[in-house]
Amino acid sequence: MLARIEHSEARVIKAIFPSNTNHHNTLFGGDALAWMDETAFIAATRFCRKSLVTVSSDRIDFKKAIPAGSLAELVARVIHVGNTSLKVEVNIFVEDMYNDHREHAIRGVFTFVAVDKQRNPTKVWPLS
Repeated sequence: MLARIEHSEARVIKAIFPSNTNHHNTLFGGDALAWMDETAFIAATRFCRKSLVTVSSDRIDFKKAIPAGSLAELVARVIHVGNTSLKVEVNIFVEDMYNDHREHAIRGVFTFVAVDKQRNPTKVWPLS
């Protein structure tokens, strides 16, 4: 299972444009959350290859503002596998577009439940 977790990691890089920023010229928190949920979903799906729904997001820590004109790398990893659910940690790293500087900006954990065709919970592991 550890190899499967490692191979399910998802990485997405976004350029921060003015259309994604607030009046402080930094990334909207809602955009960051949507991107995190999507990247977590990709990692979770790659892990179990089943239909999933997001059931919760745990504490989201905004440690550093992400300014317009920077790059944001989202890294999602499965951190817990239950019977019908799994948890995915997502970290966002901010990079200056024109300098070699990268730092951790946001962290959050998302929980997904695998569902069958009738939308009832189903086992996430082992693969069927």
